[in-house]
Amino acid sequence: MVTVEEALKNIEQCAIPFSSEEVSLEDAHGRVLDEDIVADRDFPPYHRSAMDGIAISSNQAKRKSFKVIGEQLAGAPQRTLRDENTCFEIMTGASLPLGTDSVVRYEDVSIEEGMATLTIDEITPDQNVHKKGTDAHKGDVLVQSGKQINAGDIGILASVGKTRFEVKRLPRVALVSTGDELVEPQEIPLDHQVRKSNIYSLLSELKNERLQVEKFHFDDKYDEIKSGLSEISEKFDVILMSGGVSKGKRDYLPEVLEEIGVRKHFHRIAQKPGKPMWFGSNEKVTVFGFPGNPVSTLVCYRLYFKRWLNFASGIESSGKMAELTEDIHFKPDLVYHVPVAISHNENRILATPFPGHGSGDLVNLSKADAFLTLPRGKNHFLKGEVYSLF
Repeated sequence: MVTVEEALKNIEQCAIPFSSEEVSLEDAHGRVLDEDIVADRDFPPYHRSAMDGIAISSNQAKRKSFKVIGEQLAGAPQRTLRDENTCFEIMTGASLPLGTDSVVRYEDVSIEEGMATLTIDEITPDQNVHKKGTDAHKGDVLVQSGKQINAGDIGILASVGKTRFEVKRLPRVALVSTGDELVEPQEIPLDHQVRKSNIYSLLSELKNERLQVEKFHFDDKYDEIKSGLSEISEKFDVILMSGGVSKGKRDYLPEVLEEIGVRKHFHRIAQKPGKPMWFGSNEKVTVFGFPGNPVSTLVCYRLYFKRWLNFASGIESSGKMAELTEDIHFKPDLVYHVPVAISHNENRILATPFPGHGSGDLVNLSKADAFLTLPRGKNHFLKGEVYSLF
């Protein structure tokens, strides 16, 4: 049995960086960029108005009144103001006309019968002007390789004309359930059967990561499991299994995996829930064997698989901390991952525990937003103490 720290370190060491693939702008959100995005021109590319109003030269503001001789519209070629007694009306985003250096908001000017009169006293150079190159210069790196692409990045990519670009390839995931007692959700279970739930919880998490997933199920038959896993291991990058890794007489998975050439890195972690977790790999596939209880499955997925996925994608895992809102007492010499509901008080993240009735308590999971990791070496965890959150 390994410690949580040893398990995480082992998983990180097995997280071989993914190769690249090209995607379109429309399919990029959430993907991990695998090239630097460089400005193809200054940002903004010209002096532009930050407000609707009139464009004038600040040197002539003492005149107070100006004849309106036209408009400078967004998207129109830059105009030139040659007479200091005149001004242009200007729209937000429009190029600042030559001969002007300031924009006076409509709120600060009165326009009547073609004359614009200032209603404020102070006009300064560059007032309400977004100057060329203020945000970035041509050749600057705007988005670095390794960044997980968000909506803001999409806007930058479009602005520099990058309609296709390199991102980290997503792994192909096989999601495997085992057990004679499991039936599909649409079926009516017999008294000795239960509907599949873990596999669908995992599927929702994987879909949220935009991963390519295919589901499989094997009954508790050694030859069926061996044949199925042997075939799957040749076609997928990672296998996630729920159940079949404990010490039951028909928990065949650990033995089968090693027989088909998947080397075990560890089996069993000093934690609750999720102690029986199995992890292994070979040159083609990485395998996570999660315990069958629903809380155990979700803990192991979020703590271990997500760590592997982030490392292989080049994403740094950012740890969060949360403050207990009530005391917890836990006697076993194990790391305890307790389900918690999250709330906020100013800058503090608060964690309200919902221990439930053990790792099989599926109903309790609906109350929880995350898990709080309570370390080994103590039995009493007090209100106000801060621990790691995932």
